[in-house]
Amino acid sequence: MPLAPDIPRLLDELSKLAEISAHPAPAVTRVLFSAEDLAARKWLLARAAEAGLATRADAVGNLFITLPGSEPGLAPVATGSHTDAIPNAGAYDGTVGVLGGLEALRAIREAGETPRRPIELVMFTAEEPTRFGIGCLGSRMMAGTLGADGARALRDADGRSLEELRPGDCTGPLESVQLRDSTYFRFIELHIEQGPELEATGTDIGLVGKIAAPAAFRLRFSGSGGHAGAVLMSERHDAFLAAAEVALVVERAALESPSNDTVGTTGVVEVKPGAINSIPCDVLLEIDFRDTDLAAREEAIDRIRREATRICDRRGVRLDWACINSDPPATCDPAILELAARNADALGYSHTRMISRAYHDSLFMARLCPTAMIFIPCRKGWSHRPDEYASPEAIARGTTLLAHTLLDLANLPDPPDTPDA
Repeated sequence: MPLAPDIPRLLDELSKLAEISAHPAPAVTRVLFSAEDLAARKWLLARAAEAGLATRADAVGNLFITLPGSEPGLAPVATGSHTDAIPNAGAYDGTVGVLGGLEALRAIREAGETPRRPIELVMFTAEEPTRFGIGCLGSRMMAGTLGADGARALRDADGRSLEELRPGDCTGPLESVQLRDSTYFRFIELHIEQGPELEATGTDIGLVGKIAAPAAFRLRFSGSGGHAGAVLMSERHDAFLAAAEVALVVERAALESPSNDTVGTTGVVEVKPGAINSIPCDVLLEIDFRDTDLAAREEAIDRIRREATRICDRRGVRLDWACINSDPPATCDPAILELAARNADALGYSHTRMISRAYHDSLFMARLCPTAMIFIPCRKGWSHRPDEYASPEAIARGTTLLAHTLLDLANLPDPPDTPDA
């Protein structure tokens, strides 16, 4: 039976969720465990309860919304994304995957379908790094990439810990968040593209074959300060000039990489003492470097480190290099992509294979089970800004394709000689 998601209902819910924000429309701001984030969680759980779906939360605040299957002992098929939003963001990043996933579950139930396997929607905690400086916190912990001790050590800008901030319904030890590899059968995430390719080519659907992964680094340069007029140029050990040279090395390493997908960004620069008439003595850089090709990424990072050391030695500046995180890229499951492509063809949607240069919770779910992503176009590729936009038609196509693909995955036979959890 064809599945028919209620798109007016979904669009209304996207609009209502966007109103739960620390900043007025059209901006959306929902930082992890802020009043707005907690209100959005409560609102989402109420929508799930209205649909008659079971809900639960884990110890870090990942939310799980479940459509039962006819064989409840089988590992579920899962979908999901996030509802937290960086300051001054938009209404569609993450939320299309969460509310589109909820609508897909409702469409399956309202069509009278009972999937063989349960289908579970996951609202992941803190996909954005705003609170603790690390992205995909919930899915990292589910996959075991970030352990309980590492999570306990996290502090926000005010020195508050994860355990201090988590709401009262997030009970239990943080160790309980990590899942076994057999917990989920398959995972597929719906998301706006956050790039211009689909809109530019007039393509309905992007089927993601690879997800680029970041390595993030914090570099501190310690030089010698002094009065801007009193210290001669030949006597200077300017921390900022060393850092500036390194930022240009980051750019060159990305541009000269053999991989077309290499990108490098120096996104944080803090200069002290920060006075026009004082030589910079202390500089902090934070660098994001990512690729779908792990070997190419690591080779470029090695180059940056070697050249940074030479620059600092030449300038008489001390360099401290710390890794914030370094994650391997993910390859999406070909069988899920093929199934989604067949469904797209049956629904009359044009589609193309592509990569995701942004990373998502799918990057970590791929460590737990076969995983894939569905992209829909967004206007001009804009994201993380108030004018982020996906059309009703694009949202409808993505949600409909997600619903059909989830149901097909849930009804797949067991793999041979592979017992379920």
